Amino acid sequence: LLGNHLLENGFSLLFGAYYFNDALLYTKAKEILKIELEEQILADGAHFELTPMYHQIMFYRLLDCLNVVTQNECFEKEFVFLLREKAVVMLSWLMQISYRNNTIPHFNDSTDRIAPTSLILFKYAERLDVHVKEILLLSESGYRIIDTDFYELRVDVGEIGPSYIPGHAHSDTFNFELQVDGKPFIVDTGTSTYESNDKRLKERQTSAHNTVKIGNIEQSGVWSSFRVANRAHIISLKENENVITASHDGYKKFGIVHQRTFSTSEKSIHIKDLLVGGENSNQVHKAYLHFHPSVGIIRIEEDKVVTKNVILSIKGSKNLRLDDFTFANGFNKYQDAKVLIITFANDLLVEIAII
Repeated sequence: LLGNHLLENGFSLLFGAYYFNDALLYTKAKEILKIELEEQILADGAHFELTPMYHQIMFYRLLDCLNVVTQNECFEKEFVFLLREKAVVMLSWLMQISYRNNTIPHFNDSTDRIAPTSLILFKYAERLDVHVKEILLLSESGYRIIDTDFYELRVDVGEIGPSYIPGHAHSDTFNFELQVDGKPFIVDTGTSTYESNDKRLKERQTSAHNTVKIGNIEQSGVWSSFRVANRAHIISLKENENVITASHDGYKKFGIVHQRTFSTSEKSIHIKDLLVGGENSNQVHKAYLHFHPSVGIIRIEEDKVVTKNVILSIKGSKNLRLDDFTFANGFNKYQDAKVLIITFANDLLVEIAII
């Protein structure tokens, strides 16, 4: 299966080598880990399957390995340096992607109560003297963060994952999550099962994420439990301090390119969707915004969606509708919540204002 599975094997062999004092196991473990850590840890520190939960798991395993080689005899300084170097960059990425309350966004196959929390990992890293000297700019992973005193925004403008192992990927290009005043507001619907069933398929599909779906076509063709057929690819990305604009080709079957722009200020976020080439399309275009179950009374007033501390102004919609969805609060754990479904033509603007 490669990916995190092979990395787990390398970690286990290293522990076995120390436990049994076995040079052959040590040589094989070192061989696997040297190759796979270089392959799987991206330049910005992310684990290449782009799933924050798996990043936590792999980081935990890496810290354990660093712990065992430093607490026992290891004469290969180069190998210890590699483990520490990768631990530092993984720590940098996790510190950035985590919210201030130390939770993680539920991008791809991420959920709660499976991996050690970010806070536990931060404390473990500190005990092993793993410290970040310089925070790496998020780049290769395709995730971006925008934090102000009022909100925390996490945006996905990257590929779905490595081309040869997209098993934990979802059809979620341009998905985002938003926390307001330290509490979740707009969320990914989450992951509740790995079984090959309708629930698993639905949680991976485009409509389960805060992005745009055209007709009945998925951006990326998720199927079975861990399979992806055709994939959306990022074909352009421009960004500066306050604006991110990206395009993907997941709807090339319709001759349509989806472009999304995030423009941010201290208390507001503007999300503009433009479907280029879709002027003559008879397909229905829908944008989805999933609210966390804790969000209070939500009401629609003409072209506005009003909550206790946030107002969403919608420009370009043909119809606004609140529907029910099931929020996955962990494996086999569910909560009822609301999703806003916006039907539009070829361009849409959503202005999120914190009040």
